[in-house]
Amino acid sequence: MIQFEVYHDGKLVNDMDLSGAYVFGQDAIPIRADISVSNGLVTCSKRTAGPAGLSVLWDVGKAGVFMLPTVRLLERKAPYNLMVELARAQLFKIIQKREDWGLFDFADADEMNASFDEIRGKFVGALYASDPSEAARIGEQSLSDAITLGEKMALFHADIFLKRRKAASQTADRTSFGTAVDLSATNKPYNTRLQEVADFFCIPLAWKNIEPKEQVYDFKQTDKWIDFAARAKRPVHGGPLLSFGNLHLPERLYIWEHDYEALRDLIYEYIQNVVTHYQDKVQVWNVVSGIHGNNTFNLSFDQLMELTRMSCLLVKKLAPNSKVMIELVMPWGEYYARNQRSIPPLMYADMAVQSGVKFDSFGVQILMGVPRDGHYVRDLLQISSLLDEFVAFGKSVHVSACQVPSNTVKDPNDAWGGHAPITGAGKWHAPWSPRLQAEWLQAFYRIGISKPFVESVCWGDLADRTEQSIPYGGLCSHAMEPKLAFRELRNFKAFIYGNGASKGNSRRSD
Repeated sequence: MIQFEVYHDGKLVNDMDLSGAYVFGQDAIPIRADISVSNGLVTCSKRTAGPAGLSVLWDVGKAGVFMLPTVRLLERKAPYNLMVELARAQLFKIIQKREDWGLFDFADADEMNASFDEIRGKFVGALYASDPSEAARIGEQSLSDAITLGEKMALFHADIFLKRRKAASQTADRTSFGTAVDLSATNKPYNTRLQEVADFFCIPLAWKNIEPKEQVYDFKQTDKWIDFAARAKRPVHGGPLLSFGNLHLPERLYIWEHDYEALRDLIYEYIQNVVTHYQDKVQVWNVVSGIHGNNTFNLSFDQLMELTRMSCLLVKKLAPNSKVMIELVMPWGEYYARNQRSIPPLMYADMAVQSGVKFDSFGVQILMGVPRDGHYVRDLLQISSLLDEFVAFGKSVHVSACQVPSNTVKDPNDAWGGHAPITGAGKWHAPWSPRLQAEWLQAFYRIGISKPFVESVCWGDLADRTEQSIPYGGLCSHAMEPKLAFRELRNFKAFIYGNGASKGNSRRSD
């Protein structure tokens, strides 16, 4: 058992929000634990021996409200000071990334290095404070300053490599920016906006829609978009072919919940039919998406890996000229603390590489802004550090979906229904707004595109719609009016491609 004292305004708190909180062990892998708060103490009763840390949603003032980890700590009778341990973890991460990124070698980083020394000195004061409430106050200041510094470091490092990538001769020929297509959209303004902002189209292939009845395939809706992409001369990222998400699976599959062999054969047959139908029309196949976290059928580890191997090999065989992608969802893996029949995302990625699965790249979803696993707000240093983890796998990366909301409350002028208020997921600097969404997009794209191994970044939705992972997460309103984020993305593309225009896109005034 590990306990943390929690102070606010010099007093122990009586209650705190533990939404999304989880305990983690070695390699930041979440572990099962019961977390409770009472009389100013957060108690983590873990079921695994060894050092462990706590990740919790915390308000760090002007910097924002983020899901933040402590360092891993040994069990002891005396409680730890939560604010001190959150600050310690952030400073450790800064030290690690300064070394990984070689920031000591850049004269322009002198100011950031000096800021770090100042924050570290302040943090030492928290370690020597005799009053725990004073230690918490100093720790909170150190944490807020360290979050801000970490984000500056992430953007500084991104800008260095962004300049190098922009200067590389092949950059202008790369397809780097896309957005997901709403299959139900039929109006001309949608098509126009799509072509303005996207170099490639991500076309969903939901099993429940393509095979509504067993052995009855309906490709009409997706055919329309595949043909439109061909006319617009845009590459297609298609999929996922295999996902256990509720919006993807046909209900009849649950009949085979306890018959793995039958389920495997149905998956094989479906993938074979879809890939054969679109064999030469899809450039990147999202073959397997999120089965490491959404293990609907409670399959074993070996069965999940067998499905991954089988599906990728089949697509490689049927479409040898296309790229095969495995998509990771909820990439921080907090779901694993609550579902031991799942697999931590980076462990799943490592097993896919080590076991010889035939695939070309990883897809990574980074969605933030709603209070559920995988969607709590993280700071830019955490995001950049997460992407860096993929270097070790030797595979290219597609950010297959990224998105944050442009609003946190229901719009009274929203004639199409809108959404309930979004609360409890954290915030990046301030409550979400159209301007903040645009600022986050610009910062995220700078970080993502700067990574040499990242081939593309795809925004989650072109326009707001009633059913989407992140409410108000579109680049345009439901009426297809461009938001600030739409213009920011278009400007960023023009910067990357040079000459004031994105390749293949016409510029227009809004």
